[in-house]
Amino acid sequence: MSLSSEVALALFHSGALKFGEFRLKSGVVSPYYVDLTWLLSSPGDFSCVVDAAAEEIRKVTASTKVDKLASIELKGALLLPSIAGKLNLPCFVVRKQEKEYGVTGRIAGGNVTRGDRILFFDDVVTDAESKLEGVKPLELLGARIEVIMVVVDREQGGRERLEKLGYSFHSLTTISKLVSDLQRSKQLSQRQAETVLNYVQSARQERRTKLS
Repeated sequence: MSLSSEVALALFHSGALKFGEFRLKSGVVSPYYVDLTWLLSSPGDFSCVVDAAAEEIRKVTASTKVDKLASIELKGALLLPSIAGKLNLPCFVVRKQEKEYGVTGRIAGGNVTRGDRILFFDDVVTDAESKLEGVKPLELLGARIEVIMVVVDREQGGRERLEKLGYSFHSLTTISKLVSDLQRSKQLSQRQAETVLNYVQSARQERRTKLS
């Protein structure tokens, strides 16, 4: 079984990948939703996704030097310590807001040193806005973002935006692959698959229209 297929089944069986009607932060209604917090209630599926991420990062670090791993709260950060433990790499979390008491600042769990080479990990990418928000504090501290990696690429322009800005981008899978893998394993009906794929295609077309 391919890595993509293993991730698809883990996300589906754990409930981390749901199909239906979901209103996103942008206000857009999506026919699917990815919520990695559901992996916490399914240890086997959690381990599967962690192992897949660690394997993908090993491939990256075979040719790219990475000193530390980072994520932004909350969902990617839930997996990050387990991934880092398998790779024996230090990791930390970027807070969404500045902490004003105790150990202040936006970095939790470690220090960022100028020149650090960092792989930034998160759950999904849509338009990449939250990824840019997450890496900005690291870059301001002098770190170099070698790679941005997510579990699922929603295929709505995030990859293209990040690559255009010069970032190296990797995903464990894409929503199109997830749908294909789940349909092949008879976990998803043709109608459900077509609904999601049509949504992805419409989102791509809307993006092209905005850019033209």
